[in-house]
Amino acid sequence: MSDPGVLSFTHQGWEQVLAKVKRALVYLDAACAESLHWGCGSTRLLEAVGGPACHLREFEPTAVGGGAEQPKAVFVLSCLLKGRTVETLRDIICRSHFQYCVVVTAVNHAVHLTANHVPAAAAAELEGQQPVFEQLEEKLCEWMGNMNYTAEVLHVPLLLAPAAPHLALTPAFASLFPLLPRDVHLLNSARPDKRRLGSLGEVDATALPPELLLQIRCLVSGLSSLCEHLGVREECFAVGSLSRIIAADLANYAPAKNRRKTAAGRASVVFVDRTLDLTGAVGHHGDNLVEKMLSVLPQLPGHTNDVMVNMVELTALHTEEENWNAVAPGCLAQSSDMAGKALWEALLNTKHKEAVMEVRRHLVEAASRENLPIKMSMGRVTPGQLTTYIQLFKNNLKALVNHCGLLQLGLATVQTLKHPHTAKWDNFLAFERLLLQSVGESTMSVVLSQLLPMIKPSHQRTKDDYCPEELLILLIYIYSVSGEFTADKNLGEAEENVKKTLAQVFCEESELSPLLQKITVHYLAIHRPT
Repeated sequence: MSDPGVLSFTHQGWEQVLAKVKRALVYLDAACAESLHWGCGSTRLLEAVGGPACHLREFEPTAVGGGAEQPKAVFVLSCLLKGRTVETLRDIICRSHFQYCVVVTAVNHAVHLTANHVPAAAAAELEGQQPVFEQLEEKLCEWMGNMNYTAEVLHVPLLLAPAAPHLALTPAFASLFPLLPRDVHLLNSARPDKRRLGSLGEVDATALPPELLLQIRCLVSGLSSLCEHLGVREECFAVGSLSRIIAADLANYAPAKNRRKTAAGRASVVFVDRTLDLTGAVGHHGDNLVEKMLSVLPQLPGHTNDVMVNMVELTALHTEEENWNAVAPGCLAQSSDMAGKALWEALLNTKHKEAVMEVRRHLVEAASRENLPIKMSMGRVTPGQLTTYIQLFKNNLKALVNHCGLLQLGLATVQTLKHPHTAKWDNFLAFERLLLQSVGESTMSVVLSQLLPMIKPSHQRTKDDYCPEELLILLIYIYSVSGEFTADKNLGEAEENVKKTLAQVFCEESELSPLLQKITVHYLAIHRPT
């Protein structure tokens, strides 16, 4: 699979969308906005919209409609045109004055037939036809209030958010998570006794809930479109129960079968369940600056794979905390700044120390090109040194514009190096190594007993102590590296002590983090009494 092919797949998709957006209100859902963010940037979309008033809006039930001076709308959606999505479309259109509506969906029409329970045989006879899209076009005209108005519904495979030539993300499927052993019990509750599943290895597509099966089919639709763009017939390999189901669905997907008959190239596709590397996801063994940026900087709202960079230092405002909301945040995605893109790719591919030196080199070269009075210094790169170089660009509008992407990454580096959680990184690593040694030499109850004294309420914690969220990370790490272990006689008591202490800490927190709020809400939903 060639890197340019993956990038061009996303660019080609967005070019189809951009061709439709002239002088339109554009509504995007979160996943498509993230694809745009990494693929070509909102500036490119605004340029394509043109006109004196350019508006991008979030696709949601409460989204503002279009006025009499805004007769055209384009909706760019990552999901099936069904259920709540269609209701939201209707609500927005009915409170607007649109005369021309275009709806772009990232999901193939074949999947829409599956979602509408059209049998495979009947769907095969509809090849070349798009009755689901045509019916929605009629509905769009009805909601606009005139059947003579113009409506279009089309499929564009906006699957990927290309973070780099060699790394593409799938934001629409960020929540798609493999099945766990306990899920077998939930699956069995809907099956007769004679067809009960014994383990995850016995789970196939027929055992999955319809909603999960449709989500898998949407992913398969996008992957098949990617293979079509690359001109390859794929050979699939799978590690894990859900990966096996996805690979099998791609192999049996009707449009994919037709594509593979004429594809000239070949590609190997390896699916791996995310649960198989939970240790890597929560561990602190990585020596990569980008990994630390993503861990410590605040998440960019609505995004799953980018962070906010405080840009106040490059403005005329003071740098006090209260001015943080007065300036739009920077980010890691660099779609137009070539120097920024080059630095971003270097950061992804180098170790922490080399990455920081690379940031310094790019800042020095950029300052030299702008004839800024830079003073070279050798030796170890410090946050203060990088800040001094970045400050040279302040109040120089031309230099700021020319190197905006580079400066965002420079400030992201400074803010990461100075962040208190970065200093804690080494503490995490040291304790994880100690836990790893204990897991190999002691029982699980002994390991949990080592963790117990570290669980402290907020009024007893210092800056070096672990907060509840970090303690959960350590627990995931412990159980992930332990794998299958023999339960000793003290394990039950040790686990109960950890549970009770953690619960007490949760209750005494003045404010739970967004992640802990999600965890507690999900837990209460599962354990709500019937």
